[in-house]
Amino acid sequence: MTKSRLAAVDVGNDSIKAIFGEMEYELNIPNIIARDTEDRPIIGIEELDSKDPLDGIHIRVHSPALKENNLIYRVGNLAAKSDNAAELDPGSSKSEEDQTLIMLFSTLALDAVKQDFPQTKNVIDATYTIGTGLPLREVKEGKDAGYRSKLLGSVHQVEFLVTPKYQGIKVNIKFNEVKVYPEGFAAFINLVMDSNLKIINKDLIDKRILIQDIGGLSTDIAVIKNRNVDDDKAQGFNLGVSESLEAIREEIRKKHGVELDSRRDVVDIITRKNNRNHIMVRGSRTSVHDITDRILLDLAKKQYRLLRNVWLKNSQTEICYFVGGGSHVLKDYLKTLNNNLDGYNIEFFEDEKESIWMMANAYYKLITDFVRRTEKQKAAEVKTPVKN
Repeated sequence: MTKSRLAAVDVGNDSIKAIFGEMEYELNIPNIIARDTEDRPIIGIEELDSKDPLDGIHIRVHSPALKENNLIYRVGNLAAKSDNAAELDPGSSKSEEDQTLIMLFSTLALDAVKQDFPQTKNVIDATYTIGTGLPLREVKEGKDAGYRSKLLGSVHQVEFLVTPKYQGIKVNIKFNEVKVYPEGFAAFINLVMDSNLKIINKDLIDKRILIQDIGGLSTDIAVIKNRNVDDDKAQGFNLGVSESLEAIREEIRKKHGVELDSRRDVVDIITRKNNRNHIMVRGSRTSVHDITDRILLDLAKKQYRLLRNVWLKNSQTEICYFVGGGSHVLKDYLKTLNNNLDGYNIEFFEDEKESIWMMANAYYKLITDFVRRTEKQKAAEVKTPVKN
């Protein structure tokens, strides 16, 4: 029997974050794809294999789960340089977009080529047990079951075309098990438990808390009571940071004539430690503070309004944690708003990586615990004698 490899995958709007095996390998790839042709032109083809594969992901994807099957894509950094680069649109459902699957399959394939899976000539047969998640809104609508069934029971193939080091390799991906978790619940698990699912934050475990997860396309506010997500009171909203990032990108283009490749470039300008809110215009460092402050403050006010409305309906809440990449972008604006008003008891994660990787870490904890319990149950069944 082929051994199944463990994977925890967060398909975020900004990027896909994945943790594999015994946490010995992780990947972070911008969530950008671009349709392409089979023979993409490159300069210095003889030097192709000296380059980083993550900067040249060029693949054909075949899967019965896709609406548009057997197409060729640039993915991640390579796609960001394309004129036809596609990022997920506001209002779209993560569980129903081909882009979600293409990012998922390509990430698993990039891990599979490094593993000791069965291989015949240039074809690798990879099997995975994965933990992943969907926005609360989609789980409440029951879309997690359809998403899971798309992955299970089929073979999904990624063929590396003009990709450094992996050109010509095909990876067949099968899933031994797929667990789809609501993102708000996953954030709670990560807050209170360590990698062995032991409680590390006893002060929080029995508190009534909110977790506001601000993503690219949506915001989830999980209401935690009695150590569980209150499904009736938890809410999902079609409000993320993507539209604001696009607005900043467009204003920079109009005002300064500078074309930024993707939303991720905007995030870098907003959050980097040195020369924050500055760009280079014809070789001169130029401030774009006026653009970023106006647009992001407006979004922060909308996010704060969501918090206030949910807190009013859950008046015994003790604290709200802001998580996700969007919270990192809006942190300073939300703190200022909260300080200038009556103010709620709110917390942010000062560690950028901890905030951005929170969902992937949570899925890893949950899928590891699922595998551990399943193996324990099987072992117990083997030991129990069958009664005649």
